[in-house]
Amino acid sequence: MRSPRTFIFYGLNAVRALSIIGLLLVFSSSITIMVKNIQAFNAFEAVKGTKEGDEMDDCDYIEGSSIPNQAAGVFWAVLSSLLIIFQTVVLIMSEFGWPSVFFDRYFPVLGANFGLGALGIFQALMAAQILSHHCDDFPLVSAFFLFSVACLNMLLGLIFRESAKQRRSITAWRSDTKGILPTSMDTRPTFVAVSPAVVSAHFTGESDKSIGSFRSTSDKAALGFGRQGEKAAGLKGFLLQRPVESLPRYASPPRPTSPPHRVDMPTPQRHVSFRTSDQSLEYVDYDDDDKRDSLDGGKRQSISSVASRDSQVEMVKTSPMFKSSSTAI
Repeated sequence: MRSPRTFIFYGLNAVRALSIIGLLLVFSSSITIMVKNIQAFNAFEAVKGTKEGDEMDDCDYIEGSSIPNQAAGVFWAVLSSLLIIFQTVVLIMSEFGWPSVFFDRYFPVLGANFGLGALGIFQALMAAQILSHHCDDFPLVSAFFLFSVACLNMLLGLIFRESAKQRRSITAWRSDTKGILPTSMDTRPTFVAVSPAVVSAHFTGESDKSIGSFRSTSDKAALGFGRQGEKAAGLKGFLLQRPVESLPRYASPPRPTSPPHRVDMPTPQRHVSFRTSDQSLEYVDYDDDDKRDSLDGGKRQSISSVASRDSQVEMVKTSPMFKSSSTAI
């Protein structure tokens, strides 16, 4: 079932086709009228000054033409035909919508932002100009046809207003039929590999219960997407492809951790010596070289733990000396 928008699109474009045909007919008929008027004027000038020419001087129009028998009558008749031809060319270009930028800027009533009412008025004026004079059958039929199409355009302009040209636009129709977001179909198979038994059964038409069916039946319970489903698929000859694990694109890499800032504080110069044994950890502090020599086997200060020292205070400016006993590890 087609939507009403589709019928409106085809209907407006049908009226546009009739409008272009009517304008082309008027274009060709105006040329024939102009040629006939020029021929009639030349014939009038050829018999001028004769008895026949004197009889034609009393007529309002030159015989066999639409030229008035007055001053510069032939000029205005030819200019009228040229203006009608020019108008038909402009209206045909506006019906095709080219160049749209020119019409939108310099002639907006024929642009894309206006309806069909102005177009119908112009066509009606052209047809009335042709029908206001005596003409042959071909210009007469062309003018009547253009006037009927002009009335139809004015009616459509009153109904659809400024949206008429947008509704009949082919480019707008194509852009609307396409989705806002492009759709893509993944034609790759779901399973990477199939066992040879499944392929042979598919081409030979043989049915094997051990192979299984491609269609899911309602009498069997679904195994889901877990380990049981993967195991059952492997028994049937299917190998499932697992996606490669990767970080999402929006995940930022971890920032490198900077080492803690170390603050150096001035301390008095000391000579420290650590001596370890299997009983205790001894800490000896020498204020200067003389005391270290005098206290070679003397007083020592034993401590039970020196593990939790402040990391921000520099205690040793010279490398410490470690001595271990024969029983220490």
